[in-house]
Amino acid sequence: MRIPFKSLRYQARQPQDWSINVLREVKHSGFEDSWYPARRANASFIAQSGTLSGLTGMHRGLVVDLNPEATGRASGAPTASGYQYDMGNPQVGGNVRWGVSDNLTLNGTIKPDFSQVESDAGQLAFDPRQALFFPEKRPFFLEGSELFQVPQNLIYTRRIVQPVAAAKLTGTAFGTDIGLLSAVDQKFASPTGTDNPIFTILRAQHSMGHGSRIGMVYTDRIVGGDYNRVAEVDSRLVFKDIFGLNLQLAGSRTRAGGVTTTAPLWLTQFTIQHRIWGLRSVFAGIGDDFRDASGFIGRAGIVHSYVDPSWTTYGRPGALLQRFTGDIVVDGIWQYQNFIHGRHMQDKKLHFNGNATLRGGWNVGAGYFVESFGYDSALYARYRLEIPKAGGGLDTIPFVGQPTIENGEFIVQVATPQWKHFSADGFFLKGHDENFFEWASADLIYMNAELSYRPTERIRNSISYFWQQVNRRTDGTLVNVGRVLRAKLEYQLSRPLFIRVVGQYIQDQTDSLRDDSRTNAPILIAGAGGSVTRAAASSSNLLHADVLLSYQPMPGTVVFAGYGSNMLDEEAFRFRGLNRTDDAFFLKLSYLFRL
Repeated sequence: MRIPFKSLRYQARQPQDWSINVLREVKHSGFEDSWYPARRANASFIAQSGTLSGLTGMHRGLVVDLNPEATGRASGAPTASGYQYDMGNPQVGGNVRWGVSDNLTLNGTIKPDFSQVESDAGQLAFDPRQALFFPEKRPFFLEGSELFQVPQNLIYTRRIVQPVAAAKLTGTAFGTDIGLLSAVDQKFASPTGTDNPIFTILRAQHSMGHGSRIGMVYTDRIVGGDYNRVAEVDSRLVFKDIFGLNLQLAGSRTRAGGVTTTAPLWLTQFTIQHRIWGLRSVFAGIGDDFRDASGFIGRAGIVHSYVDPSWTTYGRPGALLQRFTGDIVVDGIWQYQNFIHGRHMQDKKLHFNGNATLRGGWNVGAGYFVESFGYDSALYARYRLEIPKAGGGLDTIPFVGQPTIENGEFIVQVATPQWKHFSADGFFLKGHDENFFEWASADLIYMNAELSYRPTERIRNSISYFWQQVNRRTDGTLVNVGRVLRAKLEYQLSRPLFIRVVGQYIQDQTDSLRDDSRTNAPILIAGAGGSVTRAAASSSNLLHADVLLSYQPMPGTVVFAGYGSNMLDEEAFRFRGLNRTDDAFFLKLSYLFRL
């Protein structure tokens, strides 16, 4: 294996010593070997690295890469006169990469095109209080992304939807890791559609040795006269090898529509990583008005605390049971204002978990969850009930849910070894859980399974299936069912030639809503001007398919040709009466000039 010096960042002085470790994972058994001895009973793996001493004579060179690219696209959609294609205008853009110094790199992009990036795997929301997270896949934002990592995901580059231009400076200066990103987004990404959102993101981290560090973040998103700014400091302290303490404090300042708000965020996380026993604990809070337009906050306005002690035992070499870990999670969530004023906890959870690694690399786990969820009035502020009047007719009254919902459910998960040609994993959850659609207790089934098949070194097939179903406990009728079936085939025809085919089917079906926990009355949704609409049944069956052909004789010099299509199915997974809603062809060319 050769790693060119020009692909690394390092200080200019010579000679110098580098920390290094090499990890080898045996896929079929799950065992790991490290070049320099390392223990799992340690809060930091990196701090256990070996050393390359006395390196000298290294020359990285100041590398400049110019990578112009051009993309042509034809988008199809139904019109009044039939299905038609819009050829549009070819888009010309490009990327530049400049090694400013031995340890600083400047990347820039103008009108980048990410059409070749694989589409996101479908997700269905179960808890409407939690935002869905999709990982970053775009090459420009992935390079150097480790320098932008921060607790609580205060930096999330997918907030930059489709940049007109962006620049990124990454590397090390004065012993501090630095990541600076600035971008101008397309106008359609703004609330009004008339202003270009402007992003400025700065992340800096300074190592204090032995796995400890201190860091800071500043993010700024400006749209017209509105803005969102976040400032943050964080630290990780490692002591006596097995103890870790993470601290974070942040504040946001937001101006929207002439109104300015500020709010705090904090995090304290303490861990113990012993060989036999361990502990994870968190105490974190996010203010009601905390906003992070450059990051990902799954749920604001809460205080979250949990304690998770664990115990591990090990089997003899060659025994059926290689390792078993049991843990108990005690978890609680307050609404932020309730916590500040010393009021009750909203959600309470007690999870009993066990996980075993078996001979040959098998992994089996099981758990039982006892939970209690409190009513969130803000979530149902637009809900109304339609009930009969005493003298006849119908009346519309506000929806008021039961104070708490008690849950009890079990989970089972299994993962096979990663054999040469095959591997699989999955989990199954069943029990009583909350029906967020109607705020009532429900029967829940939650399942996910993934299978990978590699018949040859050039072919990889994978298929995944996700199933989520909520049924009323009163009469067993269906409230909601969601299923996602996704299949992917990748074939490396030759070293530079590659083809990828992805198919995904998403079913989402919801019954007409009613007050299942109390009155059984129909649920209405309040709209603008005092109007109310019946929460009627809905159904969607979306089939998405895309094909990508890639010819890449060298990194940066590529030809991409692709096609993507969306179709609606009349009945779930029947594949009859498919109606194409839109599709697109694209051709992308880029060439790498290295100076």
